[in-house]
Amino acid sequence: MNTQQVGVSLCRWCARAVSLFSAVSMLVSFSAAAQTPMRDVLLVGNNWDGTADVIDVRTYQRLKRINVIPDQSERMQEILLDPARLTYFLLIREQVGEGHDQFVDDMFASKDGQVIYVSRPSFADVVAIHVGTGKIQWRTRVDGQRADHMAISPDGTRLAVSASTANRVNIIDTASGSIVGSFSAGDNPHENNYSRDGSKIFNASIGFVYTPFDTPELDGTKGERFLQIVDARTLQILKKINVRQKLAALGMPDMSASVRPMALSPDERFLYFQVSFFHGFVEYDLQEDLVTRLAHLPVSEEAQALRRDQYLLDSAHHGLAMSGDGTKLCVAGTMSNYAAIVSRETLRYRIHPLGARTYWATTSADGNYCFVSVAGDDTVSVLSYATEQEVARIPVGDHPQRARTAKLAAPLFP
Repeated sequence: MNTQQVGVSLCRWCARAVSLFSAVSMLVSFSAAAQTPMRDVLLVGNNWDGTADVIDVRTYQRLKRINVIPDQSERMQEILLDPARLTYFLLIREQVGEGHDQFVDDMFASKDGQVIYVSRPSFADVVAIHVGTGKIQWRTRVDGQRADHMAISPDGTRLAVSASTANRVNIIDTASGSIVGSFSAGDNPHENNYSRDGSKIFNASIGFVYTPFDTPELDGTKGERFLQIVDARTLQILKKINVRQKLAALGMPDMSASVRPMALSPDERFLYFQVSFFHGFVEYDLQEDLVTRLAHLPVSEEAQALRRDQYLLDSAHHGLAMSGDGTKLCVAGTMSNYAAIVSRETLRYRIHPLGARTYWATTSADGNYCFVSVAGDDTVSVLSYATEQEVARIPVGDHPQRARTAKLAAPLFP
């Protein structure tokens, strides 16, 4: 064997050794994660504070408050030196944030329970923050000038993030923070949800919710809006649905095309979603490709006195979740300041007045409770699906919006 052959053989051996070492390291990492005891928590994003509260779901006590903008000074320097970014930053403050900067929109936790991923609208980015140290592990700018709702794949490896001003959804690798793909959406993409098996992404756009042209005859000025189903692997759009046309076929021609929060039935045949200006929600049969029912919910006297252009970002209701057994839905009645527990079979409901501006709903990991953000009162309400009663009220930070259930590493909370 000559010197060149020896060198080639050595290189091949080194490559195999590196591959083997990487595989062993990955197995050790997975094994360590599997052995780490986990703690069930609720993550609450305090949008105007720029903090995330970690709530114990058994005691409803706050375990920790995480600063999700530790790099605020650095980000503000960048924005002030860029006229285009500064313009968007100020527009987001005035038109979307009600005079406040939007520092945290959505959050999810890593599979090992060590890290939370946070979308930050005013900074147009997503960050991975270590729960223990509070340090940013990676930061990724999204396309355009604003980051909005997210979804995390069932295996925890991908984040689907609405880059609202770019009319795209970015797919971010959770390990590295790299954007590994994207797909086009309507104007101002908003809600994202993965299917249970991770094969599909349900994405919806809301259009120009900050304009005053809110009468049904001016709906066309709100931009291009649709609900779409996307192949999560190839990012090809499988189906695009114009919700306004579907509702018109049902005899509701004045409904908006803007789809808000959504919830899937356990068998993923039916999709339930909220629509701009509508006090209630829509039931959509994905198999038959048609609207099957509308749930009309009460409108408070205060809300009845409002013009449509006085609704918060066109949201009559904003927040929808389903019980673990799929029998009931939990609705945040935003402009009427209540939450409703609704029977999926009969659409009968029980209303709970909760205070100013109910803004999100999410179901507990065991499927038995609904957590409703009460943004105007800086609290989270806990409702029992079984009794349809409020069982707790949790004080949180300034203007809670997205709340997500998570499992975090128990040793982080001695």
